[in-house]
Amino acid sequence: MKIAIVGAGGFVGRTLAARLTADGHDVVPIVRTQRGMAGERRVEDIGPDTDWSDLLGGAEAVVHLAARVHVMHDRAADPLIPYRRVNVEGTLNLARQAAASGVRRFLFLSSIKVNGEASAPGRPFRPDDPPRPEDPYGISKWEAEQGLAGIGRETAMEIVIVRPPLVHGPGVAGNFAAMMRALERGLPLPLGMAGGNRRSLVGIDNLADFIALALVHPAAAGRTWLVADGEDLSTRDLLRRLAAAMGRKAQLLPVPLPLLRLGARLAGKRAAADRLLGDLQVDIGESRHLLGWSPPLSVDEGLRRAVGAA
Repeated sequence: MKIAIVGAGGFVGRTLAARLTADGHDVVPIVRTQRGMAGERRVEDIGPDTDWSDLLGGAEAVVHLAARVHVMHDRAADPLIPYRRVNVEGTLNLARQAAASGVRRFLFLSSIKVNGEASAPGRPFRPDDPPRPEDPYGISKWEAEQGLAGIGRETAMEIVIVRPPLVHGPGVAGNFAAMMRALERGLPLPLGMAGGNRRSLVGIDNLADFIALALVHPAAAGRTWLVADGEDLSTRDLLRRLAAAMGRKAQLLPVPLPLLRLGARLAGKRAAADRLLGDLQVDIGESRHLLGWSPPLSVDEGLRRAVGAA
C-alpha cells in the first residue's frame, strides 16, 4: 500500500517507516522538521486549519503519530486548550481530509492514558473499559478517539485506534531515559522493595510490528487495540533487567514503600511515586486472539535494543 505516516520523524515514526518500507509498502514520511528521510514531505503545523491536500494524494492508509505530548512546566492558562488544538482538532481535520481523498484506513496512535493512570491490582486495562483519562494529554487523546469514531461512521474510511503503554527503544526519552542514566552512573536508587507492582511496557519494534499488522488485517478496522510486550514487570525487576542489558548491576536500596511515598509527597513528587510504585497493566488478549498477533521480541531483547546492546 501507499501509506502516509504523519510524525514519521519522531521516536516511533522512524522505526515504523523503516519497518513498513522493509515490508514493501510505499511509505510517504510526513515530518515537521527535515530528517533526511527518503521521500519525506514537510508540514508546517498540525491544527484545525492545516491543508493536507498536497500530502495525502494517492495514499491508501494514514498512520497518525504526531501529537502534543507532555510539556514540562506548561504555562498555558488552560493547558487543555493547546492539547485540544493539536491532538483533537488537528487530528480530526487530518482525518476528514484523508477520508475525502479516498484513504481507506486511518490508524491513530492514542495512549493507554485514555484508560487511566493506574490499573487496579490484578485487573489489567482492557480496550472496552470505561475511559478515565486524568491529564490534558489523555483527555485530548480520548476526545480525538471519539471524533474519529464519528468520522468512521459518516464515511467509508476504516478507523483503527492503538493505545500503547510506555514505549521503549533506541533513542527513548523522558523518565525511561532518566532511569538509564541513573543506572549507567551506578547511582543508588531507593526502589529495592518495589517488587509487588506490575507495569506493562512495549518495545518500539513490537509496536511497529503490531501497527504493520493492524494496517492490513481485516479484523482490525473499527476497533480499539491495546499492545504490550506480553510480560509485565515490577519496578524493581525492570531496573534489574535494564541494568543487566547495560552490563551493570542495579544498586537498589531497600527503602520501605510507605516511607518512600511519604518522602515523594513531601517533595511534591506524588505522581512520580505513583507511577513507580503502582500498577499499570494492559490485557493484550484481543490482540492475540482476534489478530493472531504475538510480540516478536521478548522484554529482555527489547531492553537490550533500547540500550544499544543488540
